[in-house]
Amino acid sequence: MTQGSESVRFGKSTTDTVLHRFEQWAREAPDGLAVVAGHESFTYEQLDTDANRLAHHLLASGLPPGGLVAIGTTRQAELLIALLAVLKAGGAYTVVDVDTPRTGRLQLTAVEPFALLTRAAREAALDNGNGLRVIRLEEQTAAVARQPAGPPGVAASTGTAAVLFTAGAEPRAVPTGHTTLLAAYEGWAEVARPAPEDRHLITAGAALTDFAAGWTRALCSGGTLVLPVISPWKPEDLRAAIDGERVSVLHTDPACAERLLVRGSKPAPGIPRSRGTFGPDFGALRLIALTGDRLFLDELDALQSRLRPGVRVLAVYGTAETAGIGTHFELPHLRGPVDEPYGLSLLGVPFPGWDVDVRDGQIRLMPPGGGDAIPTGDLGLLRPDGLLEFRGRIRDRIAVPGGALDPYPVEAAIRSHPGVGRAAVTAVEDATGARRLVAYLAPPPGEQIAWDAAAALPDIAGVRDHLAGVVLKAEIPRTVIKLRALPLPARHVPEAVARPNKFGGAARAAEGPGGCAFGCMAVVLGFVAMLLTNVLWPGSTDLGGVPNPWATLFFLLYVCEVLAFGAGVLFLINGHRRMKHRKLGRRRTRAAHLAVSYLLLAWWPQDNLYRLAAKHDWPQQALLVYLFNVPLMIAGLIVAAFVARKPDDPFHFDPEEEDA
Repeated sequence: MTQGSESVRFGKSTTDTVLHRFEQWAREAPDGLAVVAGHESFTYEQLDTDANRLAHHLLASGLPPGGLVAIGTTRQAELLIALLAVLKAGGAYTVVDVDTPRTGRLQLTAVEPFALLTRAAREAALDNGNGLRVIRLEEQTAAVARQPAGPPGVAASTGTAAVLFTAGAEPRAVPTGHTTLLAAYEGWAEVARPAPEDRHLITAGAALTDFAAGWTRALCSGGTLVLPVISPWKPEDLRAAIDGERVSVLHTDPACAERLLVRGSKPAPGIPRSRGTFGPDFGALRLIALTGDRLFLDELDALQSRLRPGVRVLAVYGTAETAGIGTHFELPHLRGPVDEPYGLSLLGVPFPGWDVDVRDGQIRLMPPGGGDAIPTGDLGLLRPDGLLEFRGRIRDRIAVPGGALDPYPVEAAIRSHPGVGRAAVTAVEDATGARRLVAYLAPPPGEQIAWDAAAALPDIAGVRDHLAGVVLKAEIPRTVIKLRALPLPARHVPEAVARPNKFGGAARAAEGPGGCAFGCMAVVLGFVAMLLTNVLWPGSTDLGGVPNPWATLFFLLYVCEVLAFGAGVLFLINGHRRMKHRKLGRRRTRAAHLAVSYLLLAWWPQDNLYRLAAKHDWPQQALLVYLFNVPLMIAGLIVAAFVARKPDDPFHFDPEEEDA
């Protein structure tokens, strides 16, 4: 099945490029504000002049026609000048990741550029050992200033304009032609309708497609691009920039949008979970373009509900091969109510001039001009209403006996459970090498601050009951992990919970007091115990007749006893939750918990009672021995057995233990 969209804006000259669009604005609106980065700003004329001078310098340095120049700097205004200069010099640009040097080195190795434009402070971190030529940006200032301010006058390039990188630990280089870059801009511009008055802010890192190709959305439409002084954006600066610079078009990902609009905003009683209190006003904002992970309809609706009426939320779907463009969706595309918004994610319709084809369940994007279809690696379905539905990713498939499991339908089914905001299903190997299905659950973003792990989210029994008859029995997870939040993409489960357990170990362990708080509380309880000593056992700590240094040593012993008592009280209250993550069984864990607590608690009352007992009062001495010493031995044996025992299968499901 194929879905297409026509446009009246294509059919431009073959020499038309995004560079020409920018230069046209520099001629027609030279005083227009092109870039704002803190207190620094550039008009279109200033940006064009600086790029012209650097282009002359690159040509003087021997840049061949079509030569690739890598750019690595945290100063995005400087980066924009550099990439425009590369295009003006007839070359192609690529932006490497300077915030993650390992990734940056891998990117440089993958493309082998003519030269790297960077600052001296970043040079050593990006050195991949291949003898790469480096042009230090700060050392070229004087030389560049002497270059002509006019265009370099090289022949217009019709080949590769940029090399973009796919996201992930192993980035893949994707050559992108001038035609594709321009088609991506024009398709987006026809849907988003940018104006010269718009101020754009892109939250993505400079090396990602959203920025490396998305800068065109502002500078090819005469708008202003709002940048951080030093990338990446700091969370505390982002909201201030949106308000202070009156950003009207925000290009971001769903996770960042949630942080800005939803997190910390708990829906009022009686209001459906997708309808909470309104988020920040962001008075100038008119459009949020979301790229990256897919959102379910209820999540998209939750974002929309936090905005002023009239603000558009546009979900954009694309790949590095298509310069970030493919399809787009917004809630008005729906023709009527949707029965199950918690299990439906829509990619919408193609951008003008682009086509979408679904073959064997896989989504393929086709650029304008009849180019080859580009497989995305994502699964989809063309619905009768003309909208493209997202159905998961091929790379997320889980190998199971007899085939492969697509986790996406299972996750969608879990999300229909009340209280579940996000779900991720994956397979984890246990100690024997067997793979078990694990479901990670988190509440809706607006409810995370007041989340009670024991209340809202279902346990494994609840998940099993909820999925019974909805998915196949073999597709039902064997383990449930309850978390405060799941990242987007939700499949990127935090490393801290890579070894799951059915008690929600990582999430709950994080709720207990930290080491410093634990120690402070133990000291406070110990001090209270010391004050109570002479009330409960008058005279037991009287050292008046004991000479030094023995009196000092005995006093230190009393201090240690009361501190151990304070630690024992805290461990009795909080220790069981921490110990049961070892997966040694409910009864063994409870016994060991009580044993450790007794070992810490017993010294304070025992020593005081011994000191008050007469030396030859054999009945009392015997009572104290059997009351304290024998239990101490038993407690030590229980702890030894607990520590020495090998943990059980962490993925074994035992309904009796689930309530422990």
